Amino acid sequence: MSRTSAPAPVDQQADAPLSHGLKQRHLSMIALGGVIGAGLFVGSGAGIAAAGPSIVIAYAVSGLLVMLVMRMLGEMSAANPASGSFSVHAERAIGPWAGFTAGWAFWFLLCVAVGLEGIGAAKIMTGWLPGTHEWAWVALFMLVFCGTNLAAVKNFGEFEFWFAAIKVGAIALFLGIGALAILGILPGTDAPGTANLTGDGGFLPNGTEGLVVGLLASVFAYGGLETVTIAAAESEHPVQGVAKAVRTAMWRIAVFYIGSMAVIVTLVPWGDPKVVEKGPYVATLDHLGIPAAGQIMNVVVLVALLSAMNANVYGASRMACSLVGRGQGPKALGRTSGGVPRTAVLVSSVFGFLCVLLSYWRPNDVFMWLLNMIGAIILVVWIFIAVSQLVLRRRTEREDPSKLVVKMWLYPALTWVALAGMVAIFVLMAREPDTRTQLYYTGGLTVALAAVGYLRQVRARRVGAAG
Repeated sequence: MSRTSAPAPVDQQADAPLSHGLKQRHLSMIALGGVIGAGLFVGSGAGIAAAGPSIVIAYAVSGLLVMLVMRMLGEMSAANPASGSFSVHAERAIGPWAGFTAGWAFWFLLCVAVGLEGIGAAKIMTGWLPGTHEWAWVALFMLVFCGTNLAAVKNFGEFEFWFAAIKVGAIALFLGIGALAILGILPGTDAPGTANLTGDGGFLPNGTEGLVVGLLASVFAYGGLETVTIAAAESEHPVQGVAKAVRTAMWRIAVFYIGSMAVIVTLVPWGDPKVVEKGPYVATLDHLGIPAAGQIMNVVVLVALLSAMNANVYGASRMACSLVGRGQGPKALGRTSGGVPRTAVLVSSVFGFLCVLLSYWRPNDVFMWLLNMIGAIILVVWIFIAVSQLVLRRRTEREDPSKLVVKMWLYPALTWVALAGMVAIFVLMAREPDTRTQLYYTGGLTVALAAVGYLRQVRARRVGAAG
């Protein structure tokens, strides 16, 4: 065994205490619903405002990149299911420092995201119930999802199953209504033709710069799929579960995202201010005269935010538990009870709630500092995934080819294409003033974690040599 490989027995011990209460239907819905969040329902409006109709191309390009990343991750997770997912794979392929860096960076991302989603959900509730306090709603949501994650893992699976079902159903209904409107079949509407696609500045109204902004927005909207490979380790049949979930989810999510963008820019003028103010889905339904469209979509967005909170508390706790099980964190976080890492759930929830408090206490400095640090973490994780797949694929083919239940397409060519795409996105981020700041902060966090991880690795090697 090479010195950069994670010892198999340690990984098994890390994952063994966790229960196996997730069913295939849970995994499939987690995969489908994991990326259908407020970023799609609301945040995509900024991308449309920048790119115009060419947002369809932006989502198609980033969607292809995400499909390649998920195929790589699916290959490794089916061969070696682990609750630490890509962190475990990075440790095996590159070294303990890489597993430490990828794992804790992702944990930090999920915890801050929990706070952001809680704030978004609270704003919707205070809009419905004026006079109530946002912090009180956030506290309530945190208590609910901390409770569900402290209980058996099947409770998390059931919550996510129904949350995801509502989101998927809403998207499917939206696509159906949109298709009828585009064809001129929906009562009270006329077929728009290509007027909104080619008018008002054409398909690329803001040129390639607008397309670049739309591309960056779309890349980060896809984040969240990784949770399914974390959850797979707690399913009844981990290998078959992750293989099926990854295979079926990729093309469906591409249809949901790209299809939604195509419907929106075909039916609504891209420059309509409501696309940003209300969100593109609400703007489209309002444009079609659908009654109570705003409130209907607010319910869906609320569900999306609560679903993301639930999934992120789960993902953060499992990542922390896996890291501790491999000697990459405080031992207290790895304690499990009833197959659930309850200490990790509590710590992850507390950190998420702390982020909410910071948004009230220091909204202009500390909270923005946190937001900038997580700005490009998902890209860092994807790079670790791609590099790990390059190494582990060769190793698996040599040692046990039967484990390759899921295979990366056209290996290694498409893996290198995906890596080139990630580097290109970093270059594009460096060119944009807004995203350049995020790049600096994320880079600083990544370098700091890598340095700590490397020092820990060197110290462990010295202790091992002395012993």
